[in-house]
Amino acid sequence: MDFVSTIRGSWLMLLQGLSITALVAIIAIVVGNVIGFISCLMGMSKIAPLRWLSNAYVWVIRGTPMIVQAFIVYFGVPQLIQMFIPGFTISAFSASAITLSINAGAYLSEIFRGGINAVDPGQVEAARSLGFSQGRTMMRIILPQAVRIAIPSLVNQFIITVKDSSILSVIGLPELVNRAKVYVGSTYQFFATYVLVAILYLAIISALMVVSRRIERNLNRDQGKD
Repeated sequence: MDFVSTIRGSWLMLLQGLSITALVAIIAIVVGNVIGFISCLMGMSKIAPLRWLSNAYVWVIRGTPMIVQAFIVYFGVPQLIQMFIPGFTISAFSASAITLSINAGAYLSEIFRGGINAVDPGQVEAARSLGFSQGRTMMRIILPQAVRIAIPSLVNQFIITVKDSSILSVIGLPELVNRAKVYVGSTYQFFATYVLVAILYLAIISALMVVSRRIERNLNRDQGKD
């Protein structure tokens, strides 16, 4: 249980895992925002099939564990595609990025929906009375306010996405927890290694929380000026 020797022996391996964790989380956050926003607009559409599709997507993703989703993407989907394209495979990184993005997108869809619904309907009516189209009203009036309202929930989802990336070690993604397991398997330094992993996660999450608070303060200050 020697922390000094554990740090010396594992720091390079853990930093490599941390870089993979950060990369896959960033990809999932960016892609998940796109998926979530599209799903949100579909869910609020007047076209019934689009609403059904969005609701089904959110229901399935939120109603199933992410580890099962990862197994389906990494093992199940390639097996299905191999019926048409023999030898088709998908890397652990690609499967992880897809799984995290789809998972985050479902939750972000509901966050966006809540932010949009929280905007005063009177402002929408005023914009339409001034001749704004529905699309322009959404982009110029609704979305800026909806994003401001949703900032705390968005950052919270980003934090969850970072932590959820650890689940993807089960399909071989060489992220932080996976690298820790490899190191522990050769040294048996369980306590020191996993405490070090916890410290690294705390550092990342704490940094995100600080950024979140600063953004909220700036938004509140700007709102006060308005």
